[in-house]
Amino acid sequence: MKRRNFLNVCAAGIVAAPFSSWASEISGMRITSKKARYKIAVIDLMILKRQKISALPLAGEIGADGLEVDMGGLGDRPTFDNKLADPAVRQQYLDKAKALNLEICSLAMTGFYAQSFAKRDGAEKMVGDCIETMKQMNIKTAFLPLGIQGDLVKNPELRPAIVERLKTVGKMAEKAGVVIGIETALDAKGEVELLKEIGSKSIQIYFNFSNPLKEGRDLCDELRILGKNRICQIHCTDEDGVWLQNNTRLDMQKVKATLDKMGWKGWLVIERSRDANKPRDVKGNFSANTAFMKTVFQS
Repeated sequence: MKRRNFLNVCAAGIVAAPFSSWASEISGMRITSKKARYKIAVIDLMILKRQKISALPLAGEIGADGLEVDMGGLGDRPTFDNKLADPAVRQQYLDKAKALNLEICSLAMTGFYAQSFAKRDGAEKMVGDCIETMKQMNIKTAFLPLGIQGDLVKNPELRPAIVERLKTVGKMAEKAGVVIGIETALDAKGEVELLKEIGSKSIQIYFNFSNPLKEGRDLCDELRILGKNRICQIHCTDEDGVWLQNNTRLDMQKVKATLDKMGWKGWLVIERSRDANKPRDVKGNFSANTAFMKTVFQS
């Protein structure tokens, strides 16, 4: 069967079959080229494989095009518990990703969810260690959440310290040719102003669908306000509860139309949207969400 006919048959089957029955069947299929406009990834931390190389084959089984790899825990350490600092481990990751036809789309500094980027001693060094790992692995994007303690809505007095530190980080990222994507508690207009204050093209927004949704803001309006050049990557899920195709407050076709019109392209990284009845069913939850995202963004 010719490739085009084969894909048409697959598409017809996807439309006709109940989602839960075919998601696992197509989860291993990756026909997306590296030049595709939208690519779908999962996160090693969220598939319960933080800094484990076995996250890569699991991402392949789920059907993802790539993987976001966490930098490891932070706690009271002087920097991240980063196994990728070992050249041998880095090479194992790169070799395994190549063998599986997967991309490592980004590194994540999730240790800052519970740490104060504004006050923690050595925060710039920690980000610098992430940037060094990015250089060694040719990864162009990193995720930096400002977290609970860096909530600029609840703690606006932290803004000067956060801006100054991000200015420093921005210069480091510019020199390395990489982008640090921040997640904040601000709305889109607030994030535009924050980025202007930082003044670095290497500091952008790592957009998260769940943030405007849980605050009752219009998701597509927020995307348009930020514009394509301020969004480096997207965490493309909502809070846990239901799979993406069952989420009544998230119109993914409308989101795609908005991103299309904006001219944005890049990685859509699945973070949550797990079935509340089966929260630890990693393969079931992430295969279903990955398959759904592919029908919307790669059909």
